[in-house]
Formats: sequence, structure tokens, C-alpha cells
Amino acid sequence: MSPSAMPKLKPKVLVHAATDYLKAHPEEVVRALRGAVGLRAGIPLDALRYLVAELASGPKAPTDVVLEAVPPGLRAGLTVRAMGTTLRVRLTVFVEELDLAHDAAVVTARIADLNLEVLDGEDSPVAGLIKSGALDLSKPGNLVAYMPKRPELLIDAKDDRITVDLMKVPKLRDNPKVRRIFDVGLPVVNIAAITTKDDHLDIQFKAKPSGIGEAIAAAQR
Repeated sequence: MSPSAMPKLKPKVLVHAATDYLKAHPEEVVRALRGAVGLRAGIPLDALRYLVAELASGPKAPTDVVLEAVPPGLRAGLTVRAMGTTLRVRLTVFVEELDLAHDAAVVTARIADLNLEVLDGEDSPVAGLIKSGALDLSKPGNLVAYMPKRPELLIDAKDDRITVDLMKVPKLRDNPKVRRIFDVGLPVVNIAAITTKDDHLDIQFKAKPSGIGEAIAAAQR
């Protein structure tokens, strides 16, 4: 599903869902306060599951999406339709490097435990490749590198690692709110790591007090 085809979530709906979740899980408030002291934000995977369920619509959207914490990685399972074949895809993602700048958001991830199961379309070329064992699933980066239509955000793919630049996505790059967050926020705080723990996606921040002046100047522009 292209970014322009994605349904938009209404802020009121998100606020209502978040309020209901916190009422049912008051311990999240304590966790958030503790995390703030250590410059860490923990996002419940239930929140990601909710967003995926709300956004994944349309004939080409993934279905039966499953997200699980496998510290420090995130295991995902989803069913997709590709080239006349329905596949069940399972993989574990480990975010290994982050490089956020004013004009780039580069993320390097290691992909492990990739598994492709053919659900239908056994006579398709894709199904034949998977069932023959010709695809080296231990090196998914090499498979991505030889895709006929590489995503614009893909920078590099080799062996079990994939590097993308999120700011190459027009919806992010051309969004003035995103640009302002980067211009004002990055001088004073950056993301040091993204891991999982206790069914949460933990984002560890790194403070840069020396950049306060730059952040104030950016906010005033």
C-alpha cells in the first residue's frame, strides 16, 4: 500500500484509544515516569499492534500481523500477496545503528530468522523459488539488493543487514512538522538505541546540552 493510500487516523480516535489503554494499564504511567528519568521512552507493542490494525487496509495490505518482543529485537509475522503468491513471512529485526541528522534518518537493521511459507499460488515462479530452496534466506539483504524495483528509501542491503534512509520518503521529507522536529530537537537530543523489553519498544535518547543554543535559534526561525 502506497503512503498516499494509507487511511488517516483521527487525533480524537487516537486520544480516546490511548486513554482507554492507560485506564486498563495504569502501570504504564509509572513506567513512563521512570523512563523519563533515564531518557528512555517505552512504547507498548499493543500500541503498535493497534496502529497496524488501523492502517493495514486495502487489497495489497499485509494481514494477520503479529508483533512480539524478542529482546533486543522485534519478531514480526505477516501474510502478504506478492506476484500471484500468498506468503506467510516471519522474521526478527534488530536495530543496530542509527544516524539522525537534519536531512537524513539512516537506520541499519539486521534481519534474522527469515522464513517464507507458501500459502497458495504453488505454480507461481516465486513459490517455485521458495520451495526449491534456491533462495538463501539467511542473507535477506542480498535478496532485497536484487529486487527489480528497489524502494527509494533503501541505501544498502548486504547479507543479513539492510540500511534505509527514512527521510527519502516524500511524506516525511516534505512534512514541515517533521522538519521542524528535526531542526529543533536534534541539536539537544538524539536517539541512541531502539530495543525491545517486556512487550515494549524501548527508545533510548542521548542528551546534548551543548546544542541548546542551536535549538533555540531553530525554534525562533
